[in-house]
Amino acid sequence: MKLEDLRPAPGSVKRRKRVGRGPSSGHGKTSTKGQKGQKSRSGGGASPGFEGGQMPLYRRIPKRGFLPHGGKTEYAVVNLKALSAFPSGATVDPDALVTAGLIKRGERDRVKLLGDGDVPHALTVRVQAISESAKAKIEAQGGRVEMLTDKEGKRGTLPGSPSPTDGKRGTLRGSPSPTAAAS
Repeated sequence: MKLEDLRPAPGSVKRRKRVGRGPSSGHGKTSTKGQKGQKSRSGGGASPGFEGGQMPLYRRIPKRGFLPHGGKTEYAVVNLKALSAFPSGATVDPDALVTAGLIKRGERDRVKLLGDGDVPHALTVRVQAISESAKAKIEAQGGRVEMLTDKEGKRGTLPGSPSPTDGKRGTLRGSPSPTAAAS
């Protein structure tokens, strides 16, 4: 057997049905959709779950479970080994992590510190969540852990990030913003 002798198995390769390509194709004119009616139209046909006007099954059975609008809480994850970039006695908070380039501003709403690696010296750490191992390692070096509330350090409240109301509060349409009037 040679490479040029290879063929697909008989019946395994079928030609694609091309509709609307003339009467001799067998699938011309009405393109296998019959004459008139809802199902012959573009996008025609009943929606999935439609039962002819009868109350569909997905509406007859009760709802189950609950998903809050925000979904689950997402954290920007930082490991202990990344904190070696900070000098001894420094305060590490979400803004300091952004400045150091360890997380992106607004990447996630909250920061979680994990215990991978070792912390070389005492630090004051202010984050929204921390693992038990990370907390133990920081305190073993003489550092402190302060838990931030969800509102502190949240997107838009870090120093230097724009507030949703900047230049908008108390202004009328067409009047200059307070920042423009001050300059």
